[in-house]
Amino acid sequence: MDTHTSVIDESPPPLDLSHHYSRTSKARAESRIKEFYRYFAIPGISNLAGVLPERFKLTPNRPNGSLGAIPRNTVSTSLSEEDAHLSVPKFSGTSDRLHEIDLKTALQYGTAQGYPPLYTFLRQFTRENMHPNVPYAEGPEIVLTCGSTDGFNKSVETLSNEWSAETQPISEREGILVEEFCYMNAIQCVQPRGLQIVPVRMDDEGMKATGHGGLRDVLSNWDEAMGKRPHLMYTVSTGQNPTGATLSMPRRKELYRLCQQYDVIIIEDDPYWHLQFPSVIGHDIARRYSSEPREGATKSSGFEFLDSLVPSYLSIDVDGRVVRLDTFSKTISPGCRLGWITAQPALIERILRITEVATQQPSGFVQAIVAEQLIGPHGSNDNGRGGGRDGKGWAVEGWVRWLAGLRGAYERRMRRMCGILDDGKYTLVSKGLCNKGIKTVEPWNIVDKVQMYDFAWPRGGMFVWIEMQLSTHPLHGRTEPGKLSHALWLHLTTKPYLVLVAPGTIFSPMPEIAEERGFVFYRLCFAAVEDEEVEAASHRFVEGVNSFWAKEDLGEIEELLGVDDRGRV
Repeated sequence: MDTHTSVIDESPPPLDLSHHYSRTSKARAESRIKEFYRYFAIPGISNLAGVLPERFKLTPNRPNGSLGAIPRNTVSTSLSEEDAHLSVPKFSGTSDRLHEIDLKTALQYGTAQGYPPLYTFLRQFTRENMHPNVPYAEGPEIVLTCGSTDGFNKSVETLSNEWSAETQPISEREGILVEEFCYMNAIQCVQPRGLQIVPVRMDDEGMKATGHGGLRDVLSNWDEAMGKRPHLMYTVSTGQNPTGATLSMPRRKELYRLCQQYDVIIIEDDPYWHLQFPSVIGHDIARRYSSEPREGATKSSGFEFLDSLVPSYLSIDVDGRVVRLDTFSKTISPGCRLGWITAQPALIERILRITEVATQQPSGFVQAIVAEQLIGPHGSNDNGRGGGRDGKGWAVEGWVRWLAGLRGAYERRMRRMCGILDDGKYTLVSKGLCNKGIKTVEPWNIVDKVQMYDFAWPRGGMFVWIEMQLSTHPLHGRTEPGKLSHALWLHLTTKPYLVLVAPGTIFSPMPEIAEERGFVFYRLCFAAVEDEEVEAASHRFVEGVNSFWAKEDLGEIEELLGVDDRGRV
């Protein structure tokens, strides 16, 4: 007998207050990532979409050894107990605010600029090691953020005005330049503010400076009937999301000169800066990607690894028009929600004013943990334990070693994935002399080698950008290319393939781009799964594409599309 009694809730529903919503709030759309959630639940599926990692496991490269020589792919197999232990004391036993890392200060309201010990460490690291050659007087300033998305939101709020078609003329509408395929959180941030989204064409390096659809073409031929010429540019300059492209120094200089000419501020989102892959860049190309000598003395970062990286736009920012976003999401943990903005002091001062009345500061807990990891305890009375094997902090040398080790780990995964994808680009299609369409390869058949997809090995980042060659599919011309691509996407999520990839349509900043060419691309992420799964899932992706290219019955395509009641992701 059921002893529980059902209680009918007769309470009235809350009032509909949507008539009070702001225009910006009404314009906000649900994140496109949620469209993937039901596929995450498929048992055994490998998440190469990279949009919601199951977990984040710190790569166990050891930051405590010597930095003298770091082999490119050196990574140890496990973290020892002493490496993994970290302790933030209740009281640090010091009155020096720049070294006071404890719960007493972490649990209090803090300064908007950042937790003093961590702010000091990051400011010095940014100015002396990351960007030692910023060419304007006194150098840049920083402010800590709750991650790059928070930094981007605050930068956009500082540098743009909201616009509404209901109350303002088109002549007052501002715009932002973006890559033709880009990180969609940025688009979903600026669209509700009414900013005009202006895509710029890309090539294998990233955003184009010249040529059809390049930055010069877009800015010089701007039609004022569309609103103001864009004065902001959002770019992921290294390991671009989703394409994996990395801008060379000559290209950065071309783009920067155009931004000077047309008075454009560059918002450089660079979470993958330390993930540049030298093994992908040939000897001749490497010279194109390396930093060129500048007039006057060029300072070293003090570390061979950092000096080997293509430098930020900040290194050529003579005007102070670059706002750079950095984050710990790709180096410590996405969940820590901690990063920093680097820009000229006047811009940082304005962003600081927003921070004071918005987030106030990043989490004190998180800042204290990261500070203890990097800086460690101060003096004999400090009971904290840092990230070093001896209980001290990693310091700058250990942090750089950690970054170099991460690069090695991800480069290894990238090479595994790309090697498998390279080997599987083609399928053999045999056509019998008498029986056209026979799929078995027999000695009396004519064999065609058909390319199913193509891609460029990424020069940085976490992603491989694959372009499907849909024109070679047997059903090309008998159904819409977008439907064919979506059917393939669904096919890959079925047994025995069980691979989830990100469709190019969700990285298309404009509906026109999604409809014209976004559907032919898939983004594969090699960072969201373990090494062994990268290899296994890459093989299954190739097998899945091969089996899809064997389909000649249009009914099979329609059946796949019928599984997805929306017909498109």
